Amino acid sequence: MIGVLKAGAAFAAAVAFLAAAPIAAAAPAQAAAPAAAPAFVAWPQAASDLKADPDIRFGVLPNGLRYAIRRQTVPPGQAALRLWIGAGALQETDDQQGLAHFLEHMAFNGSTAVQEGEMIRILERLGLAFGPDTNASTGFDETIYKLDLPRTDAETVDTSLMLLRETAGALTIDPRAVDRERGVVLSEERARDTPGYRVLRERLAFLLKGQRLPERMPIGKVEVLRTAPASRVRDYYQAHYRPERAVLVAVGDFDPDAMEAKIRARFGDWRPAAPEPPQPDLGAVPPRGTEAKLVVEPGAPFSLQLAWTAPPDLAADSQAKQRRRVIEQLGLAVLNRRFSALARAPDPPFISAGVAKFDQSRTARITLINVTAEPDAWRPALSAIDAEQRRLVKYGVRQDELDREIVEMRARLKAAAQGAATRRPQDIAEEVVRALGEDEVVTSPAQDLALFDQIVAGLKADEVSTATKAAFSGSGPLLFAGSPQPIAGGEATLLAALADSRKVAVTPPAAPPKISWPYASFGAPGKVAEQRTVEDLGVTFVRFENGVRLTLKPTRFRDDEVLVRVNVGRGLIDLPRDRQAATWAGAAFVEGGLKQIASEDMERVLADKVYGARFGAGDDAFVLSGGTRTGDLPTQLEVLAAYVAEPGWRPEAFLRLKASGKTIHDQYEATSSGVLARDLGGLLHAGDRRWTFPSRAEIAAAQLGDLQGELAPDLSKGPIEVVIVGDFAPEAAIAEVARTFGALPPRPAPERAAAEQRRTGFPAPTATPIVLTHKGRPDQAVGYIAWPTSDLWADPQRALATTVLGEVLRNRLTEELREAQGATYSPSVGYTHSQVWEGWGYLAASVEVPPEKLDAFFDDVKKIAADLRDQPVAADELARAKQPRVETLQRARVTNQYWLAELSGAPADPRKLQFVRDIVPGTVKVTPADVQAAARQFLRDDTAFRLIVRPQAR
Repeated sequence: MIGVLKAGAAFAAAVAFLAAAPIAAAAPAQAAAPAAAPAFVAWPQAASDLKADPDIRFGVLPNGLRYAIRRQTVPPGQAALRLWIGAGALQETDDQQGLAHFLEHMAFNGSTAVQEGEMIRILERLGLAFGPDTNASTGFDETIYKLDLPRTDAETVDTSLMLLRETAGALTIDPRAVDRERGVVLSEERARDTPGYRVLRERLAFLLKGQRLPERMPIGKVEVLRTAPASRVRDYYQAHYRPERAVLVAVGDFDPDAMEAKIRARFGDWRPAAPEPPQPDLGAVPPRGTEAKLVVEPGAPFSLQLAWTAPPDLAADSQAKQRRRVIEQLGLAVLNRRFSALARAPDPPFISAGVAKFDQSRTARITLINVTAEPDAWRPALSAIDAEQRRLVKYGVRQDELDREIVEMRARLKAAAQGAATRRPQDIAEEVVRALGEDEVVTSPAQDLALFDQIVAGLKADEVSTATKAAFSGSGPLLFAGSPQPIAGGEATLLAALADSRKVAVTPPAAPPKISWPYASFGAPGKVAEQRTVEDLGVTFVRFENGVRLTLKPTRFRDDEVLVRVNVGRGLIDLPRDRQAATWAGAAFVEGGLKQIASEDMERVLADKVYGARFGAGDDAFVLSGGTRTGDLPTQLEVLAAYVAEPGWRPEAFLRLKASGKTIHDQYEATSSGVLARDLGGLLHAGDRRWTFPSRAEIAAAQLGDLQGELAPDLSKGPIEVVIVGDFAPEAAIAEVARTFGALPPRPAPERAAAEQRRTGFPAPTATPIVLTHKGRPDQAVGYIAWPTSDLWADPQRALATTVLGEVLRNRLTEELREAQGATYSPSVGYTHSQVWEGWGYLAASVEVPPEKLDAFFDDVKKIAADLRDQPVAADELARAKQPRVETLQRARVTNQYWLAELSGAPADPRKLQFVRDIVPGTVKVTPADVQAAARQFLRDDTAFRLIVRPQAR
């Protein structure tokens, strides 16, 4: 599958829930209802004119198990394993709804060779953290088990393959374990049942009317989850976990011959435990005219969709099919570009809009336009998307529009091809897995680029226009609205508004004016005043005569990847603590464009470049950042320097953000987790307004000048630090920074803020938890407890011991609340030690449980904390907490993202470099006595801040 199409699939997933990749033109309207999936007996390239990635070894065992193996030595010593099962919620019978997902949970609860509760411990001893490295997921038509290995020694690989083989065919599914796991699965069901999810569920039922998929949501039905016996879970397991419906993917730093032999030896004896059941009828796509559906769901953002449905395209993957898909996607990309221009206009009709076409789990082909608008402004939003869709169908795309999209898609594909050799094993494994559900040929980035160039050679707008028009064929348009408030007249009003819109004639789109990039020069390049290198870290520090500081770390972690971070001013540390900060609206800064060019025009003129522009408010600096490829580093630096020198401050972006903020409090208040996310930052800083979320009144009264007043002084006069990490030549990078940031007016050297400025508060202890309330389900609640610790620099080694203490606490809470009690899906532990705020840090634990179990949570935490204070942890427990942490750090250290963050601020604070050197050996040397000492110092009942979020009284 060509890589650029995957972005369309991601968008589809966001608006249509678990959508698969975009597909080609409509199949005949009277096509028979598809079955859920074919029996997989061969790789799709066997019946295709597409050639598979030559670096991947594809094979099939005699029992039908397929495998894909690729050697990937970057980064060294790592690997990713995936076990894919071609069955999910769609294969469930009526009384099994939810058991495909339940079974995924049971994979961690005992098998023939692994006692219940031991699988996670085995993996932790090998350095795999539960969650980040050991995970699983269940969808409509697939279940995936994931192991990311920190090492590829024989023990780690052999043990991991053994565990996947046990999952495939040797789970015990003990009735007592099933009963304990019910609470965990029900907790997950509670957490996922948000207003947005309920709207998505109703949308699927409307778009796929009368079909099976809307009746088989992966989370299932509560009554089944509560009562289904273990035998029913086992029935699903034995029927659908079978070698001919499974794929083992192995990517990493190992010998492919040896891995293939291990797979054959481990999985060759796997046999189905029951006859294969017939695949369910997914239901035909019925012919439908224009219909509307309104769902009122308080707490959900307003969203509106126009959709067209048709039978899915189940044809075998081929060059012709890929060509149709690329051409369609180019046309839809033009429509998306037009939507973007409307959203950025001075008087936009909506907040945002986008279109995608995709196959929904072999059930239907859907072309969907999604628009987000203010609840009271849905009419102009509907009229705008309807008019643009009709304009595209009637007048097609212009050649200049098509050429732009070709240039941009090619730039992304070229960047992917140039960086292909240093992709992470897990990224390659995920690419293989993504192709399995649609039975697509797995191709390499180089093949994708070559095929794309072949497809677009000589491509004309007329052909794209014809294909794009066909994308809107089929049943429909189907109009769906999810609203937090009623609409007078309901569906009849929606249909009348659409009919009125369609009476308005559309005119041809106007061609945009020709423009050029106005920020290729910033004046005379700056001169280097000082340069020094830290040899053991491979880091170079440069200071220019204008005061700009530059940190360089060239790496070969990822070919053709360069990350840039620009720290400007002093960030939150300079903002008042007694007034609501405007940084919540920081996204409007980049969207506001530049003084001489708007965001929309900037994207057009730089279409052949790969660059990024993101803004954030850090503790000690405002941060601009972006990622690029080696050849586009000059453009990346020009873009970020222009945002520092001449931001646009256009009001349109700020007003769009304010518009979306009108219902944000309702969205947060709809769930317990939402209220916690909104309020926790302010609470953990004792009400300091730099971390609080603005009230409804503050959002309504906010002005662009508030944000400009906070940022402009630092942007124009504050110190500047540029950090560049990745695949680049240092001298060339120095020259480019000299030409951009080095050419700016003089900037002061960074100064350490006064002690009073480097302080913020932590909440006072609460023997009785403070109470927040939400408006969601009456069985949703959150318990939260935090203990103050200290900043990093007070005692770096103690901070590392406290971090390990946090990992021990996480494991104990998981074992007690999830494994032993089955009380929750999500016991969580967090910790931080500030590098900016003196004395500020914390260790925290939280849980989602029904309200009646909150007291038990605090009692359990109290007991665990007391035991950690009173008794040193056992050696095995310490290893299971410490080893995954060490491996996580080791893996992070071979990424550009890690060094970009860790080197930020290093020129002004050499302690950061020493901590980078010490963090791994310091973590390794943490002892049971260190953990106990940290527990005694910090896990004290009399310092704990306690909080609960419970439902409002009804």
